Amino acid sequence: MDFNVKKLASDAGLFFTRAVQFTEEKLGQAEKTELDAHFENLLARADSTKNWTEKIFRQTEVLLQPNPSARIEEFLYEKLDRKLPSRTTNGELLGQYMLEAANEFGPGTPYGSTLVKVGESQRRLGGAEREFMQSTAINFLTPLRNFLEGDWRTISKERRLLENRRLDLDACKARLKKAKTAEAKAAAIPDFQETRSRNYVLSASASALWSEEVDKADHELRVAQNEFDRQAEVTRLLLEGISSTHVNHLRCLHEFVEAQATYYAQSHLYMQDLQKQLGRFPNAFVNTNPAPVPGGSSPSSAAAVPVQPLSSPLDTGTLSIEEVQPPATGTRKAKVLYDYDAADTSELSLLADELITVYTVPGMDPDWLVGERGNQKGKVPVTYLELLS
Repeated sequence: MDFNVKKLASDAGLFFTRAVQFTEEKLGQAEKTELDAHFENLLARADSTKNWTEKIFRQTEVLLQPNPSARIEEFLYEKLDRKLPSRTTNGELLGQYMLEAANEFGPGTPYGSTLVKVGESQRRLGGAEREFMQSTAINFLTPLRNFLEGDWRTISKERRLLENRRLDLDACKARLKKAKTAEAKAAAIPDFQETRSRNYVLSASASALWSEEVDKADHELRVAQNEFDRQAEVTRLLLEGISSTHVNHLRCLHEFVEAQATYYAQSHLYMQDLQKQLGRFPNAFVNTNPAPVPGGSSPSSAAAVPVQPLSSPLDTGTLSIEEVQPPATGTRKAKVLYDYDAADTSELSLLADELITVYTVPGMDPDWLVGERGNQKGKVPVTYLELLS
């Protein structure tokens, strides 16, 4: 118990000395040992690495899981060292709802069969998203987290210890300076003639005491300097290791990009396959034989471009684009959104913001329409147009 009390008193005294030294430095009343420029650059680079790594880590978490409640749940499971239950992705959940709706409406109906195909594609997209999230969590987030919770904590601990060693060193320097000043004053001969002998004895005694104090302060300074130099070397080695951290994070960044590229490539293939599947079916929601309405106009001419079933494909080998005639009804005006250069003579070049007449023909790819501008005629991509009523 006595040992603990002495240690507590010693720690309290050391803490008080550091606090006094720190306060005097802030007030400009004490000198501060400055680190060399190379060391300061290492500290600045380490701080920058920590700050940006933390921001990238947090934002990547948001990218993978936009729901803040879900992120908090994952954080709690991680801190409690419990396995996180399997979570369905939004794409998988949407696909499940579509498949259930298809069973409800009947998979043999046009709407039901389309729901089945779209739902399956959404489930595949959700599966690709899950693989991307798992790969990113393992190959990208885990190394960043290990740096923040491992290496950076070690660096921070050694930096705090170095700061304490610096405060001790500067306190020893201040103590030695004061002792030398007091010793010099005590060695001075007093100016009291009538008590000259007594003052001389007192001065000599005080000078001896201050000389002993100077020796003690000088010894403490050498010890503090050695501890500071040793701690500075340890901290410097850790800070120089930031270069290795950058190399490791660079490798992880490449793996993140590869995982993301794979995810988007798979998603693109799934959607292309879905578009092809949907393109094999007639557009069931368009009435291809509209009934006449008062005024002589067709309902389809005001609502949508009429689409013919694809069961009668266009024989492009016997009918060129110039021979295609516009239907009696169903032509529409369209505004061009972007410039488009024709790839061959069967296509029509477009200029942004111009108006053209468009219509469909049986068997044509649903991504294309026939466009007319004066005497010019050719295929035009639907994505470059805004259909007007």
